Amino acid sequence: MSKPLLTEAFLRALPKTDLHVHLDGSLRPETLLELAAERKVELPSQTVEGLMELVFKEQYRDLPEYLQGFAYTTAVLQDPESLARCAYELCQDAQEEGVRYMEIRFAPQLHTRPGFGIGEVLQAVASGMARAEKEFNQRPEVMRGSEPPFRAGILVCALRFFDQPFSRTYRELLDALADLPQEKVFGLASEALVRASVRARDDFGVAVVGVDLAGQEKGYPAEDHREAYRLAHQAFLGKTVHAGEDYGPESIFQAITECYADRIGHGTWLFQEDRIRNSAIDDPGAYIDALVQYIADRRITMEVCLSSNLQTLPVLGKIEDHPFGKMRAAKLSATFCTDNRLVTRTSVTREVQRAVAAFHLNAKELGDLLVYGFKRSFFPGPYLEKRQYVREVLDYRDAVFRKFGVTPDPTAHGGR
Repeated sequence: MSKPLLTEAFLRALPKTDLHVHLDGSLRPETLLELAAERKVELPSQTVEGLMELVFKEQYRDLPEYLQGFAYTTAVLQDPESLARCAYELCQDAQEEGVRYMEIRFAPQLHTRPGFGIGEVLQAVASGMARAEKEFNQRPEVMRGSEPPFRAGILVCALRFFDQPFSRTYRELLDALADLPQEKVFGLASEALVRASVRARDDFGVAVVGVDLAGQEKGYPAEDHREAYRLAHQAFLGKTVHAGEDYGPESIFQAITECYADRIGHGTWLFQEDRIRNSAIDDPGAYIDALVQYIADRRITMEVCLSSNLQTLPVLGKIEDHPFGKMRAAKLSATFCTDNRLVTRTSVTREVQRAVAAFHLNAKELGDLLVYGFKRSFFPGPYLEKRQYVREVLDYRDAVFRKFGVTPDPTAHGGR
């Protein structure tokens, strides 16, 4: 039997992106233990093995169990030192498996305290990212141009819903605006986040490249955050929205039409007719067909998180049933992401490896999919600089193909 060409070593070597990765879901377990001990945060276990058995599992019962680990990670990320360190280590871990561009997302509002506001939180995270970027880009192979440099940006997460225990900032906001309907408060918080993030970008040079909307979809529509996204749009920030993960196609439509979404986080239920709730849609199949065509035509990119979806949505079944197969058939722009490296216990290489095996991707398809991530990134620099960077990535990708003897023949199964 001949050795398969699309080996793990080949997949690790290919230049990759991670456009959907949460900082607070991607700590090193060793770092979590160390930070918790220093900051007097109680954990369910004092060993890596114990944490992986009790909290960060291979499989979860449901989304609530999946989210339990974030209470511990967020608790240790409440000062500039921990935020900078974890951002730095996340970039390092990504770099070592071939990721050359990433967008780290998190909700700064969950890390604030008096004297340490959103701007300061963003600067702390950016300092860790900048340190990792500088160190990597001083490597000899990068300096001489034989490998593309590492670049990274920040996506700030607005929340569809929050409550008093979420953070001190949210508690004070809810108390101060107690007479307003909840959805108004949620929207105002998102507006404040966007304004603070734009100020951090424009006044302090923080690489804030876009805004995201996270949290429970059902009952908390994206339209509540329309004004925040209008501000982001006016400030030329990239726009992405968690949508179609916990609700149906209408949520994805609303993200695009109300929030100007350039990309969609997950989009898992894009093709599910039975998840349409609007009785005014009398032909769900036609509605979905039109929505898919709209997404395809405008190259709205789907941030696909295979392992995370299988963990939080048991109804999906096995990986071969993941809607990425339909996205692929519809020729949608899609890119593989980790979502949470610790909570999901994954890496970009593992996500790509699983996709290749489950969907029988050949080398040509895989090469194109990986490039979508670079092309559809919210690159922190001028467009001409981004074009040049993508060109460097393409040249390096082709060099990796040659090194491993892989021929990107679209007619050949498995890359042969």
